[in-house]
Amino acid sequence: MAVVTRFAPSPTGMLHIGGVRTALFSWLHARHHRGRFILRVEDTDRERSTDEAVRVILDGMEWLGLSADEGPYFQSRRSERYREVLAGMLADGNAYRCYCSKQDLEAMRAQQLAAKEKPRYDGRCRDRSQPQAGVEPVIRFRNPPDGEVAVNDLVHGRVVFQNAELDDLIVARSDGTPTYNFCVVVDDMDMGVTHVIRGDDHLNNTPRQINMLYALGAALPVYAHVPMILGADGAKLSKRHGAVSVLHYQEEGYLPDALLNYLVRLGWSRGDQEVFSREEMIAAFEISDVNKAAAAFNGEKLLWLNQQHMMRAPLSVLAAALRAQLARRGVHSDDQALLEGVANAQRERSKTLKEMAANSLYFFSDAIEYDEKAARKHLTVESAGLLRQLVAGLTQLGEWNAAAVHDVIAAVAERAGSGLGKVAQPLRVALCGGAVSPPIDLTAALVGRERTLARLAVALERAVRSG
Repeated sequence: MAVVTRFAPSPTGMLHIGGVRTALFSWLHARHHRGRFILRVEDTDRERSTDEAVRVILDGMEWLGLSADEGPYFQSRRSERYREVLAGMLADGNAYRCYCSKQDLEAMRAQQLAAKEKPRYDGRCRDRSQPQAGVEPVIRFRNPPDGEVAVNDLVHGRVVFQNAELDDLIVARSDGTPTYNFCVVVDDMDMGVTHVIRGDDHLNNTPRQINMLYALGAALPVYAHVPMILGADGAKLSKRHGAVSVLHYQEEGYLPDALLNYLVRLGWSRGDQEVFSREEMIAAFEISDVNKAAAAFNGEKLLWLNQQHMMRAPLSVLAAALRAQLARRGVHSDDQALLEGVANAQRERSKTLKEMAANSLYFFSDAIEYDEKAARKHLTVESAGLLRQLVAGLTQLGEWNAAAVHDVIAAVAERAGSGLGKVAQPLRVALCGGAVSPPIDLTAALVGRERTLARLAVALERAVRSG
């Protein structure tokens, strides 16, 4: 049997990391078993569904590289199919029209609470054939009145539900629109889904859905309900913990492979291995190895993993991400060699691409701003002579590269009888505006001959004026 999984988000809010982890587990299970992965947007709640949320889902999945083999499908475009199945269920007696008014249901609930009973629909319209004037009926599924439903969950094990505890679920509202649980069943049946991997907050929906699948004569999928993600404080994940739009992580300069690596390790492990490539995740992942206990989100661990992936990523990938981050700051560059050179020089010095961009602006700008403390310390009358010698030596260079620049710096230091740092720091402030950069010979090589000499001239003028 070919494996078919699906990710079925509801566009009533932004796609955040909890949803992304569910998508990742479904995608990995399909890829590991060489099956198919379906993307389905469950937008039956038209009042709460938004185009912006749909855009975040589609853009987020594209950025993460969780490519679907089918879809995206939209439930809002399958209304005719749902009506067809509903008509068949009514004809077969697996569903019925319920004419209970809102007042009837409220009275029923009050009576049950007074008797200390669990509030639930009592099935009074199951055998009703006459409509009630002034009431547009809903359609309810005729749930089996006895017996049990056993869910052999790949994460939680065998979970048993008693049918007597399940009332007759509404499958279509009074305006004819189908409900979530019904649409899920029809979609999974039509799309041949073999494995339903979703959050364990859906576990209680599963017995109802299984009963509907039985009524429709459909094959049952295998279920795996993964635990939720908690904040570091053990509370439900919220915005303060990191439950923000997945595209926020792109904006903040995380690599998609790093975010996926972090999320796959929330509740799943493979020995002591922490860093996984996408290919390693696909080869190693088994949904049955997921822990049923909730996992806690740790932003520091995500940062560490992001840096690990930045140090391993192809330079072309880093350069593209750096270009996008620079563009957000109004700096535009199509110099691929420079972008790759800067990314390589800064990758071990940055935890995110956003940080890398912020610390690399001087490589791409004609003008720089001095850090005043660094300038007062290093652009002095005493350093003016060293800066003049640097200008003379660098001007005469035939080839402009890090090794050649290093030789000039070393020669100036030797003539001055000082360490390399005494020469390198004034040069660093001249080129970068501050006292921190990658190795200064590499920095000068990347800044380029013209900008280096122009910045040295400005720095020398300031050093002379400081006296």
